[in-house]
Amino acid sequence: MDRLTSAPTLDLLSSQDPTDQAPAGETTILVIDDDPTIGTMLTMLGREHGFTVQVATDGFEGLRLAEQSDADLIVLDLNLPRLTGLDVCRRIRAAGIEVPILMVSANHDVVDVVVGLEIGADDYVTKPFELRELAARIGAQLRRQRRSAAQVRPGRLKFPGLVIDFGRHEVLRDGEAVGLTPTEFNLLALLATRPGRVVSRAEMIQQVWGQGAELDARSVDAHVYRLRRKIEPNNEHPTYVHAVPGVGYRFDYRPVGGSLTPA
Repeated sequence: MDRLTSAPTLDLLSSQDPTDQAPAGETTILVIDDDPTIGTMLTMLGREHGFTVQVATDGFEGLRLAEQSDADLIVLDLNLPRLTGLDVCRRIRAAGIEVPILMVSANHDVVDVVVGLEIGADDYVTKPFELRELAARIGAQLRRQRRSAAQVRPGRLKFPGLVIDFGRHEVLRDGEAVGLTPTEFNLLALLATRPGRVVSRAEMIQQVWGQGAELDARSVDAHVYRLRRKIEPNNEHPTYVHAVPGVGYRFDYRPVGGSLTPA
């Protein structure tokens, strides 16, 4: 790794809000990175703050652990031996594993970062970086996942061909369950609960990723593209999520046969 510091004194599972604490003792992070420094430092951090770290040093080992373990988050280097990080990400999502994926990339991997976001990653950090930055991004993903799982919205939203079940954190397209990542579900929920309203990319970043998230418009578009591929009958001619050039996105359908009330 180009630049690392010693393990920071920081609880990456906690936030300023005492009601927004992640259950550290139940948390497992899978690190897939051939740089032993990353695995060692995060393992030390895990011991200090009470979470488990599993380490894989190549793509095939990482894929095996991702399929066999019950990790809450995956830290995935794009530049891996044997099987690239992009291939690992693609296979993880193809296997239906929907835990957050945080990519680690070099500065020159801009195209790979965008591709990674399109195929299923949730966030990224670029080299060189301080361990504190990596820990902060891990913490943000874990807290976001916990809030998403704990957030209670009664009932369902029903649209032609699409059902969003907030109680079960599930989306059905034509009666079939759609595997969405926590980020994708939160994006869809944000748009669908504001039917007909244009939601700017800035608002999407603030509401879904949180204040201070370092995402640009291209990254948001990559996440929306991935969401569309899963819920739209025809991604080239969207039925639900429509782009508003230069502004953001709009969910056009109005709810039918239901609303945000208990079903």
